[in-house]
Amino acid sequence: MKTIGLIGGMSWESTIPYYSIINEYVKNRLGGLHSARIVLYSVEFDEIEKCQSSGDWERSAEVLGDAARKLEQSGADVILICTNTMHKVYPEVQKMVSVPLIHIADATADVLKKDGIQKVALLGTKYTMKEDFYKSRLYDRGFEVIIPDDKDIELVNHVIFDELCCGIINEDSRAEFSRIIAEMKEKSAEAVILGCTEIGNLIKQKDSVLPVFDTTVIHAESAAIFALGTE
Repeated sequence: MKTIGLIGGMSWESTIPYYSIINEYVKNRLGGLHSARIVLYSVEFDEIEKCQSSGDWERSAEVLGDAARKLEQSGADVILICTNTMHKVYPEVQKMVSVPLIHIADATADVLKKDGIQKVALLGTKYTMKEDFYKSRLYDRGFEVIIPDDKDIELVNHVIFDELCCGIINEDSRAEFSRIIAEMKEKSAEAVILGCTEIGNLIKQKDSVLPVFDTTVIHAESAAIFALGTE
């Protein structure tokens, strides 16, 4: 079994599911007392968020790159950046290590393709929804991507940073997310990507009129599959 390196803490609320999902996958595949070999480097999210809001992506790349190097030195055979937004600096971080980084959008695209989805709604931080670093990975695979209007982008971003990253689950926010998903179904979306690793703590399949693709689950399971050398 290969060793999985996790760059977590962005936020730690969504890092916990990564650990659980990976180990559940390994247990289900191997049985008995089997669990995954995992090395976790948890960053200080306040520092990362300040880099995001100020546009200092170079500094955030340095922080994550340093974390990736330490994971590799600790024996990681594959590394995951446990957040969608920080894949903006994925190319810079990948250059700093010799082991592969599994891109969260690529892993999600693989599952969408397998399920025959072509037009997909995307929910995430304002960076993920409005910039091209994430959507371009989907465009390159032939997907059509739709996002909410500007007002709802701000609402989703607010809920992520001010509620979900702080461990707050608000029923009114759940209702708003469900409304936004329903409106994107009316725009012919065939499924919705939960493109922020915290959103899965709020939105489950029962809350969505569209099939839900939770990037936290997809990304974590892709690491477990890599570690076990299975498909």
